[in-house]
Amino acid sequence: MTTLTFRNATAADVDVLVPLVTSAYRGDASRAGWTTEADFLDGNRIDPDVLRADIERPRSRVVLAERDGVLLACAHVADEDGHGYFGMFAVVPWLQGGGIGKALLAECERIVRDDWRLADMRMTVIDIRDELIAFYERRGYRRTGIHKPFPHGDERFGIAKRDDLRFEVLEKAL
Repeated sequence: MTTLTFRNATAADVDVLVPLVTSAYRGDASRAGWTTEADFLDGNRIDPDVLRADIERPRSRVVLAERDGVLLACAHVADEDGHGYFGMFAVVPWLQGGGIGKALLAECERIVRDDWRLADMRMTVIDIRDELIAFYERRGYRRTGIHKPFPHGDERFGIAKRDDLRFEVLEKAL
């Protein structure tokens, strides 16, 4: 098996990234993996225009993980107010648990630490996602206790099936 390769997404990748990200989190396809949000969110996981803006803005990259030219995973990493930000993390559902996500997270941490010289990485995770939070804690992230509201009513980011959704900020020193 060949090794993973990483590259930065371009606007030409938007049409393949939206279905990848959606399949990892929403609908029946997401149930093949462990990152599904299908029980509490419906609709979009990422808006194509938001994704395109993330790809094109300075100090922001959507990093793709590929094997033999086949897209397997992606994540968004950015410099937000002098801190690394990690999000939009998606691995093809039936390949989750095989180390692809861990390798991609490590590559994103390398970009923030070595290329941008930032001291830490932050992310927001829906705070009821105990298994996902535990995944990040095993990789050195800690819960900060800082919460942010979920964008209820903004269908670009999904349709909530419950009204108690909110984000918690996780953080790791790099």
